[in-house]
Amino acid sequence: MTARTRRVELTPAAEDLVRRLTAIHGPAMFHQSGGCCDGSAPMCYPRGEFKVGAADVLLGHVAGDTPFWMSADQYAYWRHTHLTVDVVPGRGSGFSLESPEGVRFLIRSRVLTDEEWRALTAEPPLPTGADTAH
Repeated sequence: MTARTRRVELTPAAEDLVRRLTAIHGPAMFHQSGGCCDGSAPMCYPRGEFKVGAADVLLGHVAGDTPFWMSADQYAYWRHTHLTVDVVPGRGSGFSLESPEGVRFLIRSRVLTDEEWRALTAEPPLPTGADTAH
């Protein structure tokens, strides 16, 4: 199977934080729901403690095997972008694993290049919650 074009990545600081969090909490997952306030930040949960919806889109895996999910509505807006998860000082949501660390995850995005977009449109659709066992 041919590797997919990467849709989401972590900065080195975010990857280090995910590795520390998984050492403490076990396997993790991200979900980007969209919306206002903390809903616009990527949330990191212990894997299995957040129920992925049937329409949620699996953008890929980061930090090894950590799945990164996005709500279908948010994906409709961001399908033309490459996402980079970063970590910055400040308090995020009380439900996201990094909250007690005094930092929060955030998304930095850029529009996909024409070459990236052509490659993505030639690939099969991204898996959804209905397609995967999560």
